[in-house]
Amino acid sequence: MAAPSTSIYDTWSREELIARLTELDLEKGRPRQRPPSPKRPNKAFDFATHPRRKIALKFCYSGWEYGGLAFQNMNTSLPTVEGVLFDALVKARLIDPAGGFEGCGWEKCGRTDRGVSAAGQVISLWVRSALGPKTGGQTDGMGAAASERSISPSHATPDAKSTPIEATSTSTSTAADGLPGLEIGFEEEDLEAPRTNSSLSIPSTTPKPRYEHDYLAILNRLLPPTIRIIAWSPVSDCFSARFSCAYRHYKYFFSSNTSTGHALNIDRMRTAASLLIGEHDFRNLCKLDPGKQITMFKRKVMHAEIEPLSVDSAGKGMYVFNLIGSAFLYHQVRHIMAVLFMVGRGQEEPQVVTSLMNVEEGLEPGATEVVDSKPEYQMADALPLMLWDCGYPEELVDWRTTNGYPVADGGDTRTDLYQQLHAIHERSQVYTVLNEHFLAAASRFHLPPPTRDGLSRDEEVSSATPSGKVLIPLGGGTYKRTSQDKYTPLLRRNRLDPVEVINERWRVGKGFRREERRKAAEGAMEDSDGDE
Repeated sequence: MAAPSTSIYDTWSREELIARLTELDLEKGRPRQRPPSPKRPNKAFDFATHPRRKIALKFCYSGWEYGGLAFQNMNTSLPTVEGVLFDALVKARLIDPAGGFEGCGWEKCGRTDRGVSAAGQVISLWVRSALGPKTGGQTDGMGAAASERSISPSHATPDAKSTPIEATSTSTSTAADGLPGLEIGFEEEDLEAPRTNSSLSIPSTTPKPRYEHDYLAILNRLLPPTIRIIAWSPVSDCFSARFSCAYRHYKYFFSSNTSTGHALNIDRMRTAASLLIGEHDFRNLCKLDPGKQITMFKRKVMHAEIEPLSVDSAGKGMYVFNLIGSAFLYHQVRHIMAVLFMVGRGQEEPQVVTSLMNVEEGLEPGATEVVDSKPEYQMADALPLMLWDCGYPEELVDWRTTNGYPVADGGDTRTDLYQQLHAIHERSQVYTVLNEHFLAAASRFHLPPPTRDGLSRDEEVSSATPSGKVLIPLGGGTYKRTSQDKYTPLLRRNRLDPVEVINERWRVGKGFRREERRKAAEGAMEDSDGDE
């Protein structure tokens, strides 16, 4: 007779057996886990194996979200527009980060300061292309000859001549329906590129159209909503976003109603603005920066006009000052607006603009005196200022919105960019309504100041706040509160030193040596064509 088998469970109690069975049931329901597969090392992206081309990018940004357009080597409280845009181009592997701004030939049309927005800023640079150089008069999937597209091997310098060679098949993948597939070098989760499910088939003898990278879609997926790429254009090797620009168009938005009850006189402001048209010396209508060592302050204004945006039957509401010129000095638009506000308030006559531009005897007909150095006054607020557009000759740019045909040739402009910006606009309208209701709630307990449309100029100039201080409007709901109870005319104020004295003092001081060290370290070239 066989001996009875023994088990570890013979000595277990009833409760222990139940607990063990419960544990086995739970383990049975769990999915089996595979051991983690070893990660493949990230293969370094070789930019030298890909062709590149020179393009221009037109984009908009909300200035109040950024510490200005220009990239800064030092830490800033807010990011810069160039810094964010550069990072997006690097993440998309459109530019090589090792080369920095100089390596891709980065140029901007004009520099905007902190708080200033843009709706049509432009930069030019060399980026990676999906199209290799072609021979003869072949055209790509965008309907233009390759000789006009500035495509060259990426290892060539921006000024090097491209050698006509066929593009390699690895530069881009193409789906069966002719749409571009996932380009090599882009992250799949960022691009959400279309894929093909077709099986292998006999290659067609008809060459399929080749498509460029969809630069707008790629970058707008990586950029924050406060920076949007609007269009791109292929440009020639010698194109410069800065030097090829024919004009720059600024807009400054303001309300004719002020919180002090003084309505701005728009007709007086229009008269003063008209005096700006033509070529003048604007040294008294800009910020004097000795670091730039500017000695020539003449600039040409092509258009200067104040237009209504949303006004009532009495002419009260929002207006816009349109200023178009070939180039602008540092903070020139904001200084001009500060003077126009003084004119609209009745504190200055429109002819003060002519006097401020009369830096030499007889330079400006109609000037009341020579103003060879700048009077002390504060420039207008940055928030309402926008770089609306940068204009280029039609033969230099060919703006498009997708990787297909140009807009002028019937290209497809159906993107979701309009819906994105419309959603932002809709949300801003909600903020406006909320602020209107805050004002309405306060008006039940606090009386608004009396409206003073009918005051004479002397009464406007000498009128003060209940605290006895004179307020000077600066735009964007901001004011300069003076320490005196009467307004001091602009031409009777203290003057800064002449430009020549300011420049010389800087050259012999520490500022020059400090700036030379900075330029040597950064290799930066200052712009003085569109500074605001």
